[in-house]
Amino acid sequence: MKTDSTNEPRFPALLAAVLLPGLGHVVAGERLRGLFVAVGILGLFFGGMLVGGIDTIDRKDNGVWFIGQALVGPLAFGVDYLHQEKFKAYDPSIMGAATLAQVKNARKRSGYPDEQMQDAEVSTNQGRFKVKVWGKAPPGGGPPNATSVGKVNELGTLFSTIAGMLNLIAIIDAGFPGRPRKQRKEGEPGPADKGVDKVLTGADVASTVGGGQ
Repeated sequence: MKTDSTNEPRFPALLAAVLLPGLGHVVAGERLRGLFVAVGILGLFFGGMLVGGIDTIDRKDNGVWFIGQALVGPLAFGVDYLHQEKFKAYDPSIMGAATLAQVKNARKRSGYPDEQMQDAEVSTNQGRFKVKVWGKAPPGGGPPNATSVGKVNELGTLFSTIAGMLNLIAIIDAGFPGRPRKQRKEGEPGPADKGVDKVLTGADVASTVGGGQ
């Protein structure tokens, strides 16, 4: 594993670490450490989604948790965009909107078990706009994903948030390496030897015990 001989900031590695977990260490030449970072952080992040579903990444409904999740980098924003655009739709009440402002201020939500995403047009004072709304699902139909509830959702959200917090540590470590340890010269006592004149051997102990009798 390659390590820097100085503790100067590594800005290319810092930028790479922000873009993708583990990439900063790879750019800095620490490939094995970068692999471990990537596996650990991405494993936690995607593991959270595996446990709680994609709705655990939601900057609009879980804004406080998303602050931590966003530390994973652009990947978290990409997952959130996919969630907002592909797995959420407007409530049917939006069909009564009369102005464009009402459409823009309306909030998307996840579907209920008996709903299905449908295409619709809303007529406003500034024209007609195509939107995705929830409607009654036909037999065998339903939303594209089921929102997790209770402990399952909490655990999934927690896992992905912890992944972001750990990645912050990895980013700092990639961009601002610690001061390298001073290499000892051959025969020079180490930190554990300070204050100790010599290490007693078995013969020394036997000699000491024998002399005290």
